[in-house]
Amino acid sequence: MIHKTSPEIGGMGHSIKRKEDLRFIQGKGNYVDDVRLPGMVYGQLVRSPYAHARLKSINVENAKKLPGVLAVITGEDLAKANLSWMPTLSYDKQMVLATGKVLFQSQEVAFVVAEDRYTAADAAELVEVEYEELPVLVDPHKALDPSAPVLREDREQKNNHIFHWEVGDRQGTEQIFKNAPAKAQVHAFFQRCHPAPLETCGCVADFNRATGKLTVYLTSQAPHAHRTVFALVGGIPEQNIRVISPDIGGGFGNKVPVYPGYVCAIVASLTLGVPVKWIETRSENLQSTGFARDYHMTAEIAADREGRMQALRVKTLADHGAFNAAAQPTKFPAGLFSVCTGSYDFANAFCEVDGVYTNKAPGGIAYRCSFRVTEAAYLIERVVDVLALELKMDPAELRRKNFIPPAKFPYKAPLGWTYDSGNYEAAMKLALDKIGYEQLRKEQAEKRKKGELMGIGIASFTEIVGAGPAHTFDILGIKMFDSAEIRIHPTGKAICRMGTKSQGQGHETTYAQIVAQELGIPAADVMVEEGDTDTAPYGLGTYASRSTPTSGAATAIAARKIRDKAKKIAAYLLECSENDLEWEPGKFSVKGVPSKAKTIQEIAFAAYTNIPPGLEAGLEAVDYYDPPNLTFPFGTYICVVDIDKGTGEVKVRRFVAVDDCGNIINPMIVEGQIHGGLTEGLAIAFMQQIDYDENGNVQGGSFMDYLLPTAVETPHWETDKTCTPSPHHPFGAKGVGESPNVGSPPAFVNAVVDALSHLGVKHIDMPVTPWKVWSILKEKGITDQADGA
Repeated sequence: MIHKTSPEIGGMGHSIKRKEDLRFIQGKGNYVDDVRLPGMVYGQLVRSPYAHARLKSINVENAKKLPGVLAVITGEDLAKANLSWMPTLSYDKQMVLATGKVLFQSQEVAFVVAEDRYTAADAAELVEVEYEELPVLVDPHKALDPSAPVLREDREQKNNHIFHWEVGDRQGTEQIFKNAPAKAQVHAFFQRCHPAPLETCGCVADFNRATGKLTVYLTSQAPHAHRTVFALVGGIPEQNIRVISPDIGGGFGNKVPVYPGYVCAIVASLTLGVPVKWIETRSENLQSTGFARDYHMTAEIAADREGRMQALRVKTLADHGAFNAAAQPTKFPAGLFSVCTGSYDFANAFCEVDGVYTNKAPGGIAYRCSFRVTEAAYLIERVVDVLALELKMDPAELRRKNFIPPAKFPYKAPLGWTYDSGNYEAAMKLALDKIGYEQLRKEQAEKRKKGELMGIGIASFTEIVGAGPAHTFDILGIKMFDSAEIRIHPTGKAICRMGTKSQGQGHETTYAQIVAQELGIPAADVMVEEGDTDTAPYGLGTYASRSTPTSGAATAIAARKIRDKAKKIAAYLLECSENDLEWEPGKFSVKGVPSKAKTIQEIAFAAYTNIPPGLEAGLEAVDYYDPPNLTFPFGTYICVVDIDKGTGEVKVRRFVAVDDCGNIINPMIVEGQIHGGLTEGLAIAFMQQIDYDENGNVQGGSFMDYLLPTAVETPHWETDKTCTPSPHHPFGAKGVGESPNVGSPPAFVNAVVDALSHLGVKHIDMPVTPWKVWSILKEKGITDQADGA
């Protein structure tokens, strides 16, 4: 079949016909899209409408004839330069442009370059591709069947199995289950969802033939890692590559992978010698870039009759799509999913995960979570609630009975992690008191007598962030340290350059405050720079709540190195021994003579003008922080819902979130992170899913059916905090950006199930849509017909 491919896949979007349409689809908020360079041209990807098909032929001649078209690049063109495949961050490889066959709908087939983006879009429609359709595999449970089509013909292993990973004591866990008087089980599917950042992905690649320098303006959460990948793929010396990530409109993990559009723009710039811009559309972003979740999970708990949980057994099937493009640390193909024992003191546990290929877009990115922690927290909090139902125990009391006690920290979990600190009972008590739990249970009992549906959901989660220690964590072999470089100018002002990259987390404020706290320089006098690989120290970037635990720590340690040198200069200026000095933020003074002092500003000036003999001039330091352990923020979330029997609509009446992220640098930034994460958790729990029909057609490939919550749907969030500092972090911080998206989905779902539990309902898969709830009510025969059922 010959198919003329439009930039938007047929049936999931609309071809671009007018400049007004294109502006609407592309959006005006892409900061990379604001880059304007002399002679810049534009790229447009041609994408497959089929999920699995043999490429019979590609005819680009009509596209090339269109005035203003400069080049059309195909997979065969890239293959001649050995560039048709690129490495993923999980030691797999991914097609840049399809060769041989396509493996998912919206896969990249060709790249058109034209003088303006409108011409590029028109030319993309003129590319004619002949496909031979092949059997489609979208069900991961069928991926390992002997009769299943083998998707990845490039691999020596002729099946669809990617990995098997397990951790824990299988035999010991099995023995406990054999003798356990009480058991609970849940089969939970965490649906495929997408970060859907405000700004889609894009780049401007600018190769200067005279200097041999490649500059790439990129929507990147990890600029240095991307630079290294570009050097490995393109063969350009790394010192000749500069990646600049300007302001970024959200990332949430979506801007960690390397995408084919980036590579195509670079190849086009190398070929044409002019800057090439590629900015994806919203539909392209949803249909082809890094997805999250898609975990099919089974969890079982063995317990005694009094509710003491003894063992946990977990089996999971991970759908990775056509390529394993997950952004995971090398040693953890299933990420940090093994934190699935959660906040509970299990004697034993065993977890196993199998990854498979399907005809879906690749991914497995950490969407506002620390490498599969969201799936883990959701699973354990759901199965604990099921156990409470089995034992007819209050879910809050069951959790309290099984929390890891504070005296056991640092706590060695049965699946290998060493939790740094925690006080789960304190967070639970604060949340219960704040929401008025006992009164709510009385109200629920009264409502049930009247036939009304009200539910209370609890989630007491533990997260694992701050990746990570070099002895355990790397991506593509690069250890997961992070960095900070601080330079104090002669006038006492400072510049702080970081290896991370903010996408709206407020790094400019947070890092400046750390410097201010450590050195006494006003935060307003500290400039923070990120995102330019020519000036920033090498770092692994911002994702998985690692900025404050790693780069924040590096900032504090670099500042302390500066303070140590400043002490030597102060001693010289004050003509005393270093041992005679004492520090308070902003100055050194002689012990017992507080009037005899030197401010950090005076010391900075002396570092360039009046240096002690034998001491190097200047006042600056760099630190590459290798954390000794991860950090383990935690919290208790409680949700109250009311359900309309006539429509199945769930109304979130109240939501209390109590977080413990250790010592807080800026309360307002933390509050904003929590509000944003809770809203994303609401969307995942009730609205969002990217699904596929039997032919591999994307369901949820536009904002018409992949829904985002507005202020209308978003409830009022009630927040509070406890503080249990991390004992190994330089200033006791733990990180918080991922926590609300980790803890809120199980709280929402637990609340809905609790509202229906007296009807025999034990589990509902997300998204918990009105249709799902209404269908359950209809099955139970209790829908309110008067309300329109």
